[in-house]
Amino acid sequence: MHVMMRNCVNLKIWLLNLVTLFSILSLSHGRLKHDGFRVRAVNLGGWLVTEGWMKPSLFDGIPNKDFLDGTGLQFKSVTTRKYLCAESGGGTIIVANRTAASGWETFSLWRLNKDTFRFRVFNKQFVGLDGINVVAVSNISTDSLTFHVVKESGNSSRVRIKASNGYFLQAKTEDLVTADVSEVKGWGDDDPSVFVMTIGGRMQGEFQVTNGYGPSKAPQVMKEHWSTFIVEDDFKFIASNGLNAVRIPIGWWIASDPTPPPPYVGGSLNALDKAFLWAQKYGLKIILDLHAAPGSQNGFEHSSSRDGSQEWGKTDENIQQTVQVIDFLTARYAKSPSLYAVELINEPLSPGVTLESLSKYYKAGYEAVRRHSSTAYVVLSNRLGPSNPRELFPLANGFTRSVIDVHYYNLFQDVFNDMNVQQNIDFINNNRSSQLSFVTTSNGPLTFVGEWVAEWQVKGATKEDYQRFARAQLDVFGRATFGWAYWAFKNVNNHWSLEWMIKNGYINL
Repeated sequence: MHVMMRNCVNLKIWLLNLVTLFSILSLSHGRLKHDGFRVRAVNLGGWLVTEGWMKPSLFDGIPNKDFLDGTGLQFKSVTTRKYLCAESGGGTIIVANRTAASGWETFSLWRLNKDTFRFRVFNKQFVGLDGINVVAVSNISTDSLTFHVVKESGNSSRVRIKASNGYFLQAKTEDLVTADVSEVKGWGDDDPSVFVMTIGGRMQGEFQVTNGYGPSKAPQVMKEHWSTFIVEDDFKFIASNGLNAVRIPIGWWIASDPTPPPPYVGGSLNALDKAFLWAQKYGLKIILDLHAAPGSQNGFEHSSSRDGSQEWGKTDENIQQTVQVIDFLTARYAKSPSLYAVELINEPLSPGVTLESLSKYYKAGYEAVRRHSSTAYVVLSNRLGPSNPRELFPLANGFTRSVIDVHYYNLFQDVFNDMNVQQNIDFINNNRSSQLSFVTTSNGPLTFVGEWVAEWQVKGATKEDYQRFARAQLDVFGRATFGWAYWAFKNVNNHWSLEWMIKNGYINL
């Protein structure tokens, strides 16, 4: 009887173990069972991928710095009193008949040097000539004319546009813009070659800073920036203030260091190598984040778009080039105890990036990481723009150690413009909480709030208001099963700098 009972108990224990094993295996289908470690990280933004708003002084020494790649220029004829416009957004003639300026009336700069530019229109054609008529029909930049913008004087908005054929543009009529004026004098309101110029938009990313300084000056400027913006003492500070990891944004050109394609310059790889040494010394984990992919995955300056175009993921060659960057980085750092995760791409933007092309890339990128590391987590960034927050689940569930990255800012959308302090905090506790819960499942990928900040649209908020806002986010985002990362460590805008927030008692970890 005792033997039978003992066997029965043994059988129950064996079955219980089997059930436990199956539950662990089913959990590990989407990821390995999590070790309980939660990332409490800060983004080292603005370091190896430039973002001008974070450190405007980086652009101060650029000659003719108002005219960088991607600057949007609008020209109003003094005679027709209307704006130059790419008819239909491009593909045909340039006219001078629009009363207001927006997309079709904005000419995007491609900078060749401090004085010489190409103009690109809304539909991506470049401005050129058909006889003497000014048109925008070619998609090939080298087929286009180049232009000089000649100012009346240093601070005047009155300009002439001189084409590379030696002639100035003129608005002959509202429907006829030509390049056939050779002699000009004065800046009168009766001169059809005079335009009033306004700047409709600017970009200040890696492409703008390196192309702005040019090949002789950019290497020196960037190396100085990389060696001073983030230093070893910063890693020491991070490790001693309750953080355990850093997310490091990098650009695709790092994989061809020390001789990346122009206008990029070599040296960022050396800086990243140092970051791994410092991280190991101070016991910090590193999340590598491909912030800028070739062709730009979102058209923003922080993905190093030249002119706001979003070209990433449109061809297999482009996807393969990006996979090679991931392969290069994982191979280089797989043996470092600090490599904790590889984020395959940051903030791909829908609908320009399709779920199909992103999934194809994520699958190949995941395999590239796994060729070199079985332990590094692979982070998949959700798309910005219209998309389903769980759309990556079917893919991620086929991976081990997979993570979904979501970015939560109480900014950049009209809904936040008029919220007061309490409404912002309530939005975190209610809306953000439920959004995070929706993507956090027991058997799916881990979740990562890879970017957030204690900044908002509230005017006149007190220090205590900021403390409450930060605390609410730490409480809610602390439930993310992979962890969180504050944007950013250093920033001239104080609340965007976690270093400043900690030193001034706004955030205590």
